[in-house]
Amino acid sequence: MGKGSTAGIVYAAAVCYMLIIGFAFLFIKLSLESADPIDALAHRFTVAFAAISILFLILRRRISLIGGKQLLSLLPLVLFYPFLFFLLQTYGLEYTTSGEAGIVNATVPIFTMLLASFFLRERASLLQKLFTLLTVSGVVFIFLMKGANFQASGIRGIVLIMLSALALSAYSILTRKLTLRHHFLDLTFVILLAGFIVFNALSVAHHAAEGTLPSYFDSLGTPSFLWSILYLGIPSTAGTALLTSFILTRMEALRMSLFNNAATVITILAGVFFLDESLAYYHIIGACMVLVGVVGVNLAGRMRRGEAVLAEKVGKGLTLR
Repeated sequence: MGKGSTAGIVYAAAVCYMLIIGFAFLFIKLSLESADPIDALAHRFTVAFAAISILFLILRRRISLIGGKQLLSLLPLVLFYPFLFFLLQTYGLEYTTSGEAGIVNATVPIFTMLLASFFLRERASLLQKLFTLLTVSGVVFIFLMKGANFQASGIRGIVLIMLSALALSAYSILTRKLTLRHHFLDLTFVILLAGFIVFNALSVAHHAAEGTLPSYFDSLGTPSFLWSILYLGIPSTAGTALLTSFILTRMEALRMSLFNNAATVITILAGVFFLDESLAYYHIIGACMVLVGVVGVNLAGRMRRGEAVLAEKVGKGLTLR
């Protein structure tokens, strides 16, 4: 398979990731109408772990990460995602608005750019930095125009959401690093297994403390919750975990993180078509800023790699002479 076709597959995977994340917000809203956030996460990761287990059975694949040292090396990964990311995000949303959370989450590419530069030596060019800021500005512009503003009373939530954004960036960096040593399928299996254990343990402990353990499965009797959990568990958790691990074997962490911001555009369109939300001029302006930024970063990255290859060829030519 040539480099061009491989790059096409990677970008197709990134677009699929963007579409899945973009629609996830609709199903999260539906799931929280019938269940506590921790219960929703527990059921979500149960479905996700079941999905990855079935995939391993179909592929007849054995998990290769069975050594104690290997599993120990993955602890930081599962600490940042799914544990810290989902917990910080869930509780952060209790103290702040979705608009404030959207603005703060838009900073993920900036965190990723800084962390990638320090830990992976993936240094962004000036053009990539400018296009990244354009993408972030597009998301912030949309939420500010929608009326989001930072209230002093919500500072706790803003801090928690900021920490969740940092956890997501750290997860991208660690995944990018670990895919050099481990197969992306094995990494995905470990991540989903950890989420399944942690969130079910938290949910059971919560119900046991409240004396409501028999009601643990009650929400699954609601059709809207069941369909939401199936979407959130299979494509939105298992699917995106697989796609993230695969994409980061071929794509820089910064470029990958920008597809999170691009998912905001899909969320807006989903709200217009499925929730009868209005499409305002600032949605269009912000969406254009986001998409131009994403395309710009990727084109700037390709130009930079092309220049590096050219310089290498010139260097070899001078050496031969």
